[in-house]
Amino acid sequence: MKEWAKHHQKWWGKWHLYLGLIAGLIVSVVGVTGSILVFQDEIDQKLNPELFFVEGEGTYKDYDEILTLVRDHHPELSIQSITINKGGEHPTYRLTSNGFRTEVFINPYTGDIIGSRLRNGGFISTVMEIHRTLMIPFAGSYIVGLASLILLILSITGIRLWLPKKISQLKSSFTVRFSVSRQKQNRSWHNLFGVFTFPIVTMLSLSGCVIFLNMLFIPMIMMLSGNSPKLMMKIFGAQSAYSDRCKSLPISDIMASFHDVAPEAKVKMIMFPRDSVGAYLISAQSPAKLKEGRRIISTVDQYSGKVIFNSDTDFPNVAKAYFSWIQPIHFGTFGGIITRILAMIGGLTPLILTITGFFIWWPRQASRKRYQRIIKDRNQSVGEEPDFPKISIGKFLLQEMKRGFRYALWMLPITFLSGALYGLLVGIVWQPACFAVILCSFLAICNFAVALLTLIFNLVFLVPFNKGKRYIVRYFTWSTCIFAVYLVAYNVFSNEHICKF
Repeated sequence: MKEWAKHHQKWWGKWHLYLGLIAGLIVSVVGVTGSILVFQDEIDQKLNPELFFVEGEGTYKDYDEILTLVRDHHPELSIQSITINKGGEHPTYRLTSNGFRTEVFINPYTGDIIGSRLRNGGFISTVMEIHRTLMIPFAGSYIVGLASLILLILSITGIRLWLPKKISQLKSSFTVRFSVSRQKQNRSWHNLFGVFTFPIVTMLSLSGCVIFLNMLFIPMIMMLSGNSPKLMMKIFGAQSAYSDRCKSLPISDIMASFHDVAPEAKVKMIMFPRDSVGAYLISAQSPAKLKEGRRIISTVDQYSGKVIFNSDTDFPNVAKAYFSWIQPIHFGTFGGIITRILAMIGGLTPLILTITGFFIWWPRQASRKRYQRIIKDRNQSVGEEPDFPKISIGKFLLQEMKRGFRYALWMLPITFLSGALYGLLVGIVWQPACFAVILCSFLAICNFAVALLTLIFNLVFLVPFNKGKRYIVRYFTWSTCIFAVYLVAYNVFSNEHICKF
């Protein structure tokens, strides 16, 4: 109890305790649903085998042939996109219709419709909705995004609490003594499970934060790479050169134009022009270190067949990394079945740690009142910390800068190692490690912006009334140091010569 009371007086102890108590349930729900989604394709196929598996009957049709058959047999069907389903020797095609609200499954040999369903219906869609929004309109996505950030903070503060003071104590930190009480065993299991899953949970929560903030991160990626955020309009707002005499090319010509610029890429999805001035959007995968391949996104003029945009040549290196790696990192698909199992375990970790953490906290909370007087007396003997230090502001800033750089220089290798360890078992180490540093750099930039706004608020609204807070200055100083270190790291690891994604 004395040890617990001591280390929970530190800021990392308080954050770990109260964030875990407040958000433990939400983080657990998001984690468990994420574990299910790691195997979403296999689960969907098991639940709906008639939509995904057919017997081979002749020649497997390509995109051009299957679309011709579908349009001949079902001219009333409006098609927004077409995808080849995953799994099986004879994967079916999946069309979206009715404004992307309906999925229609097509026999790849005959072009017949074998089934349809609402895109947002079914078990997997419900689990995905819980994972993304907790089934709460509007505010749900923000709650989940905040939960991802809280999970990242819990992971970092948990490691800080676990770190032994002496190297000689490291061995005992990795062991569970069965001769001690159940409460102490529970604490040992909590620590061990948290430490061994730390790299995975860190990567899952880090990628979750970035996915939530993608509308902010994508423009930031472009600006830091020296490009305009308007570059994204060449993907999602691409337009074809239309005139009254123009006639749309057949899909075979569109595919030929795409393969001229990406001959090794395998097309996974085609999105059709939304109107007479829209363009084809093609998503494909090219052989790479990733198990699923590097993602390529292209837009093609529907009349001339000209490739308007090709992410493989027009995107900066960091943008290629984001679009190719963010989903595989989050769901563990980048290294095959091994990393998917690791991601599943990482998703279940918050639930396990929430349960074991609660049973660590509750017995101590019940007997905590006996120690409150001791802690109160100790604080009084030491004296309350004033809002502003008695030392000069220059000396205070220098002192906090040293601490800030110390924290940053600890965080950077931990971030790198988290990514490296995530892919270690499958031999994919360098790219996940560099990607982890890049993702954390973006969070450091966002944190610095928040810290700057907080400092301005402190200087404008609090200091003139003698209500200024020293911890706000400390927070800004630490954030500045972390920002500086990660900005340098970003420029190093985003360089295509250092790490090609």
